[in-house]
Amino acid sequence: MVKDKITLTNETGLHARPASELAKLAATFKSTIKLYVNGKTIDAKSILAIMSAGIKYNTEIEIECDGEDEEKALSEIKKGFENNFGE
Repeated sequence: MVKDKITLTNETGLHARPASELAKLAATFKSTIKLYVNGKTIDAKSILAIMSAGIKYNTEIEIECDGEDEEKALSEIKKGFENNFGE
């Protein structure tokens, strides 16, 4: 299991498009990928779970990946957040 924290820098938060991109990216990995935000545990492979969390700009998010490709999953998910999922 690997973990890291990031701060959401997308000024519009994780609305539908970036939430969709995150879920699609997470689904490409075999590992379990969870986000911990404001006391909630979110399945990163579920767009509905991500959107229902209402993650806003400047929120700290802990990313946890657990499985056979956990290192690559964590690295790629972090890159996605750093690039604001293409926004």
